[in-house]
Amino acid sequence: MPLLHVVYDLLSLPAVYRMWQAPFVDAKFAPILRHNDLRCVRRVLDAGCGPGTNAHLFHGMDYLGLDLNPAYVESARQRHPLRFEVADLCTWEPENGEGFDFILVNSLLHHMDTASVHRLLGQLSRLLTKDGHIQIVDLVLPPRLSIPRGMALADRGDFPRPLEEWRAIFAQHFRPVVFEPFVLKMAGLPLWQLAYFKGAPR
Repeated sequence: MPLLHVVYDLLSLPAVYRMWQAPFVDAKFAPILRHNDLRCVRRVLDAGCGPGTNAHLFHGMDYLGLDLNPAYVESARQRHPLRFEVADLCTWEPENGEGFDFILVNSLLHHMDTASVHRLLGQLSRLLTKDGHIQIVDLVLPPRLSIPRGMALADRGDFPRPLEEWRAIFAQHFRPVVFEPFVLKMAGLPLWQLAYFKGAPR
């Protein structure tokens, strides 16, 4: 579908992506704030940080944002007084060997095939401190015909997954603390179904 390809190309531009995400940023992050006190966080790893979509919440903290897209990383650096790097999350290792007690993975995994998801989560499990938690928000593929199912299938990520598949994937790598489906709406209309997962080390 040529129109979708044009949209996907536009969303790879940091300014366009930020505008597209702006109405939903707070709602997507709300479950994380309900289940965590950010004042207690020591070190943050924002895995697949994009153009710094959630970085404003971590100003003044020991924060590192990683993304494969150099344009996203440069945009984030220009807008936030935090550290951002271009890196492959599946192979990246911290220079000092220290772990992170708060790892954020926001809307990244539905862009990855299952083998890559397991490889990434395995790597992140090694970067999580013993008392830390991973925070994952990702796109769900609902089973029935609906607007959220259509939006999931039209997404530029090729791998939205059913809710129970996400649950099983996450539980292979982390001890579940919270697993919570929720819906993003606009003007009362449900657009996307998502899942929030909070996990501890196994």
